[in-house]
Amino acid sequence: MKPLKFFILSLFLCVFININAQEKIFKIHTIAFYNLENLFDTINDPNKLDEYSPMMELKTNRSVVYLKKIKNMAQVISEIGVDITKNSPAIIGVAEIENKQVLNDLVNDSILLRKNYGIIHFDSPDARGIDVALLYQKKIFTPIASSKHELKIYDDSRKRVYTRDQLLVSGNLDGELIHVIVCHWPSRRGGEQRSRPKRVAAAKVSKHLVDSLQTINPYAKIFIMGDLNDNPTNKSVKDILKAKKDRQKVELKGVYNPFETFYNNGEGTTAYRDSWSLFDQIMVTKPLLEKDYSTFRYYKAGIYNKNYLITNTGKYKGYPHRSWSNGGFDNGYSDHFPVYTYIIKEVPAAIQTSYQKTKTN
Repeated sequence: MKPLKFFILSLFLCVFININAQEKIFKIHTIAFYNLENLFDTINDPNKLDEYSPMMELKTNRSVVYLKKIKNMAQVISEIGVDITKNSPAIIGVAEIENKQVLNDLVNDSILLRKNYGIIHFDSPDARGIDVALLYQKKIFTPIASSKHELKIYDDSRKRVYTRDQLLVSGNLDGELIHVIVCHWPSRRGGEQRSRPKRVAAAKVSKHLVDSLQTINPYAKIFIMGDLNDNPTNKSVKDILKAKKDRQKVELKGVYNPFETFYNNGEGTTAYRDSWSLFDQIMVTKPLLEKDYSTFRYYKAGIYNKNYLITNTGKYKGYPHRSWSNGGFDNGYSDHFPVYTYIIKEVPAAIQTSYQKTKTN
């Protein structure tokens, strides 16, 4: 065959294949985490140190501020991932909430009401009364089991420090079993080095939960999320959870942390003294990294740091626009940016037409 004829035939075949190749369609959901920065109610609980919360320290207009705080949190949650999925998160872990009532008020705010979020929450022994919880869209996720897991840590005098429990939720996301661990590890109060053993201990609790799930099923799809008060390169994450930044190097029963790359690029979720930290992270296990998209797989991750969430003037310009500042309510959001991951699954060709009709209706 002459070279010119061969070239024309090759070009024709490429065009024909391209025209007739069916475009792939994927389902996509957002899995997110957000530290809500002291989402407390206005009622003093004598069993907690909630009187030290910014809400309780307000002298006037607590109810007005509370409703505005709820509205601001609802706005952010409603918008995470919407650019891609056209929906708010299917699942979102939250931290720094006082009780289930504030969550009820949050999911029943007019911005979120039609999403019909369910709540999974347990009271924890934290001295200030702050907990973690999981919110989920009932039409997408069906919980099967949930449990809380305590962290026993002690101060220098061997007195027990009461802190947040970790939350484990297992359930079906669009019919597929996943597991979500929600954490809020101990703070860096007293200095990073001095407080490090507490976060190492917290990481061991998280690792135990992962190991337990993987003992039952090595291919368990697990999300570990939270405000870790440690960066992706700290001992708790790298040595205890053994999280890797390179997804190609994650082995079976291993953990992938996409947020290490963000951190290495100088990005963060919270700032202090002109230094960024990336304490808020979502990690996933190996089965979520496979290339077969017949079931849900990890797609990508991100930090939700839209312009309206950033302080644009003053001393803290560029920082997250927090709710509480200078002893009062600043009509902001949180001192942390939310983080998110997308998971995707290919829609089988046989049902693509039906799926496309459903999406447009």
